[in-house]
Order: sequence, then structure tokens, then C-alpha cells
Amino acid sequence: MPEGHLNGMTSPSEPSILAAGEGSPVECLNPQGTAGVVLVCEHASPFIPAGLTDLGLSEADRWSHAVWDPGAMEVARAMSAALDAPLVAARVSRLVYDCNRPPEAEGAMPARTETVEVPGNRDLTPEARALRVREVYEPFRRTLAEVLADRPNAALVTVHSFTPVWFGTPRSAEIGLLHDADDRLARAMLGKSSILPSGVALNVPYSAADGVTHTLREHGQGRQSVMIEIRNDLIADTAAAHEMGGALAAVCIASIAPEGAA
Repeated sequence: MPEGHLNGMTSPSEPSILAAGEGSPVECLNPQGTAGVVLVCEHASPFIPAGLTDLGLSEADRWSHAVWDPGAMEVARAMSAALDAPLVAARVSRLVYDCNRPPEAEGAMPARTETVEVPGNRDLTPEARALRVREVYEPFRRTLAEVLADRPNAALVTVHSFTPVWFGTPRSAEIGLLHDADDRLARAMLGKSSILPSGVALNVPYSAADGVTHTLREHGQGRQSVMIEIRNDLIADTAAAHEMGGALAAVCIASIAPEGAA
């Protein structure tokens, strides 16, 4: 699969979110990577297609954590390089469509998130929602499914960041290892977490009960899988993100059972 592969495009006669020249909603980096790991970054980008006029966001909110996961893609890139692993990443803001949510979820196209109002997501018609599903989520889902199909024994590792303050309350958590029904990899990584430069805990600051493990549930059946959450002040610059990515790669190497063994 070539880098930047787009699995399915809208024909010129159909309505479209992405204009010509705005590129694919999904990219696959290092598609020939040989590691027994597939990396995913669903909230990699703050990009909002021009036709959506920034979804009506205020200037203060336009580049906030509500729009993307700052630092997560830099960490994921560093992990991809250290592991020689393919990395599937969304290239469109989570507010246009959150690729870690199913189409029926309210949070897939939220009109409000924490304290941020998203005017461009208010009162979306079924047709408008379906267009975003077709143009953003489905290409992402299919691309990830194709990468995983070529690697039936690979572990699935998703990379996210979270804000240090939530609804005005500081968060003490530094790194969270989240799991869906299968907790093997999360617990194995917790056992090797002394390698990491920050404190680690299971299922913080979220858990599967919060509806945040859609990618693991959709694509991780029968695989070792984990969702990594990193407090974004710990990866606020490229050097810190690369250091974190290298350390997380080392934890993955030490934790993943060979050939997907139980």
C-alpha cells in the first residue's frame, strides 16, 4: 500500500467535504514496516477542510485539544521509526469526524466538547453526517483493516494525548494504558513501565466505559491491543515527543507476546 493511500474517493459529481488539493483523509506511513505491531493515530491532525470554514470555532479554540491530540502524531512517528511499524493516521480533525467513534455515536461529530462549542456540528442533517462518514471514517476504517489483514498476528497500538486540565480540574495522570475486553497487552506494558520517564496507570484518564476504545473493539478482535494516552504537556515539543516515542517503543518490544500468542 503506498503512503498516503486513500481507500475510496468521492466522484466529481457527488458532494464532497475535501476539495481538490486537500489530499486524503487518511495516510499510512511506513506501510512495508516489518514489526509485529500496527500503530494508529486517530486524532493526529488539526486540519479542517476549507469548505467547513473552521466549523465556526473561535480563534482560541481552533488549535485546542478539542480539535486534535497535540503531540500524539510525533510520538507515533517516533514509535514507527523505532519499531519499523506501519502507522495509520487520520488527516482530518476529530471534530469533523472522530475516527475513534462509530458513526452512530454522538461524539463522532460533537456539537460541544468539554467547554468548546462547535457551531458547524450543530443540527447536522442525516445527509451531512453520512457524507462525513463516507469521506472521512470509511476510508480510515478500510485502510486500517487492509493493513491489519496483511498482518494477522500483529498487535494493535493506538496513540493519543490528553489535556492536563479537564473541566477546570488538573489531572495527575501522566500516561494511561487503556484496554477493551482484552487486557493482555495493557497489563504486560504496565509491568514493563519502569522503562518510561513518567508515571503509568491502567485505564486513566478514561476507560472503555467512556466509549473511547472503538478502534480497539472494531479492529482488535483476537489481537493484543492497547490504547496509549499521554498527558500532552509531557510531549509539548518535538524532542520530548521523540523521547517518549522511543521509550514507548521499548516497552512495546518488551511486552508484546511473539506471533500474537496469548
